[in-house]
Amino acid sequence: MSDTSFILIVDDNPTNLSVLAQTLRSEGFAIRIAPDGVSALQQLEEVYNSVALILLDVQMPGIDGFETCRRLKANPQTHDIPIIFMTALADTESKVKGLSLGAVDYITKPFEGEEVLARIRIHLQMRELTKQLQQSSAQLEQRVTERTSALQSAQVQLVQQEKFATIGQLIAGVAHEINNPVGCIVNNVAPAHEYLNSLINIFHLYQKHYPDPVPEIEQALINEDIDFVLKDLTKLIESVQVSALRIKDISVTLRSFSRNDSTTKVLTDVHEGIDSTLLILQHRLKASGKHPAIQVIKQYGDLPQIKCYPGLLNQVLMNLLANAIEALEERMENQQEFIPQINIHTQVNNTPTPCITIQIADNGIGMSEQIKQKLFEPLFTTKPADKGTGLGLSIARQIIEDKHNGRLTCSSQLGRGTEFIISLPI
Repeated sequence: MSDTSFILIVDDNPTNLSVLAQTLRSEGFAIRIAPDGVSALQQLEEVYNSVALILLDVQMPGIDGFETCRRLKANPQTHDIPIIFMTALADTESKVKGLSLGAVDYITKPFEGEEVLARIRIHLQMRELTKQLQQSSAQLEQRVTERTSALQSAQVQLVQQEKFATIGQLIAGVAHEINNPVGCIVNNVAPAHEYLNSLINIFHLYQKHYPDPVPEIEQALINEDIDFVLKDLTKLIESVQVSALRIKDISVTLRSFSRNDSTTKVLTDVHEGIDSTLLILQHRLKASGKHPAIQVIKQYGDLPQIKCYPGLLNQVLMNLLANAIEALEERMENQQEFIPQINIHTQVNNTPTPCITIQIADNGIGMSEQIKQKLFEPLFTTKPADKGTGLGLSIARQIIEDKHNGRLTCSSQLGRGTEFIISLPI
């Protein structure tokens, strides 16, 4: 967090606000408080640039947390602010609803201070690393556009190497930074679970041998609903473990995706590359505002491993899938009744020579025959200057055809969609 940013706590319960405020302030976090969703939205109209993260209660008077989250995610000014829901509801349906609205995490009441701080630190760090990645990518794209005076073939080769190396390093760096705090959580959850079980066993022994506690202890057990607390605490620790392992898997995927095997071909499972690319693009496939989620339909054949440059192949997959998403987003802007889909089909073909094919088809806006003829030309693009350089597809074809002795082809119909087919020799 920067010196001017703060965490916004939105909760109508004074006790919850007091506990969270004291916990965060003791760790040096600046905070602001809102008692309900309406006042939170009003505060954010003026200070949205300074909000690093929002802790949002689900059950509040007026508009509840779910509706508040929906409005925040629909507003371009507040869309990227991480939201962590706070709730006493432990059911899966409520969690799925919150996450589908754009929240990044859940904290279940009653709060555990160390868990709250750990989750907040992880999401603040991930947001900061994402900003750095976006800034570096923007700087890289600017550098690309400044090289128009060089020969096109030399320019494409240089940009391909430089762009992939830089993005690979950034992704690997993000994965490394995530891995450290997550590793700490994963390593500590197991002993924490054991300690909890030991305490529960001792508690049960006390209940067995001293079934009639003094009135003060008996009243305290009733007030604290100790049986519920012990059961729910076990569930909370298990939830933390599942979430930490999920983040660890994402970290492994990022490192796998960013491999830059520019000098050596290695045996590769192509499906792993497709899945890791889809995972990285997952945030763009989700429903956003008035747009529905993009459906990804995978039809994987029984493919052998092939020798290739997996890092470069992942770059091609990223470019083709990102282009498909953009085509679908453009059609969704102009057509309301529409189910956006990306179909990915893989298979082995034995004619004229043994190869595998990867077909990536969307039902987006498609393209005219005139555009399709220029599609793989260096520097040709239909996007605004700040959206693309016209090098992505020319680099993709160079990687597939020059580096792998394969083929990259395209078919498209205006208004109906586009399909790219990658053929790689076995």
